[in-house]
Amino acid sequence: MPNTYTQLYIQLVFAVKNRESLVRSDIRKSVEKYMTGIVQNKGHKLLSIYRMPDHCHLLVGLEPKFAISDLVRDIKANSSKWINENRMTPYRFSWQEGYGGFSYGKSQVDDVINYILNQPLHHQKRTFKEEYLGFLKKFEVEYDGRYLFDWLE
Repeated sequence: MPNTYTQLYIQLVFAVKNRESLVRSDIRKSVEKYMTGIVQNKGHKLLSIYRMPDHCHLLVGLEPKFAISDLVRDIKANSSKWINENRMTPYRFSWQEGYGGFSYGKSQVDDVINYILNQPLHHQKRTFKEEYLGFLKKFEVEYDGRYLFDWLE
């Protein structure tokens, strides 16, 4: 009997609402573990995750029967609710609308994992805005600057 076989790697990038640095380093691992559970419970494979105080990167082996937008919605909604219920931030926490989704081939996976895990080093040299705009340029994504994240200057 025929079956469906896929290999889909997607890097997801999204920001905290108003780009506030609300996810402190002492809760980073807990938030990452919770988000990992969300991804795995939806049938996807989490390959890498790193939560900066104001944004997040994930590399996901995508289960194709689900839309990327549904996965991002579930990650954001469930993690926001969990962070707020556990009073992990001094203010009400929420993610900003929108996200970036960028696809990679198998030969690129190790480099993307290393890139994600080394986020603190990358952000010593470039801001999140520079990083995100770099992704849009690299992947030749057309965008309207009015509808990007709210940037803190």
